[in-house]
Amino acid sequence: MRDNFRRSRKICQMCAGKSVDYKDTEIIKKYISNDKGKILPRKATGACSKHQRHIANEIKKARFMALVPFVK
Repeated sequence: MRDNFRRSRKICQMCAGKSVDYKDTEIIKKYISNDKGKILPRKATGACSKHQRHIANEIKKARFMALVPFVK
């Protein structure tokens, strides 16, 4: 019944040209869960593995600089 259903692949936003910086908290908040403040996985963000590591490092920098809370 669902043989013809295909989900389109998410395109990595950073590969498309957008960047993530630890100083831009509005973009950083898109990659953090709302309930506990955890970093979202690759499947949820749609980022490639290289850029998912970059996102994680930028989130950690923002947390250390107190721009984003560690826990909500």
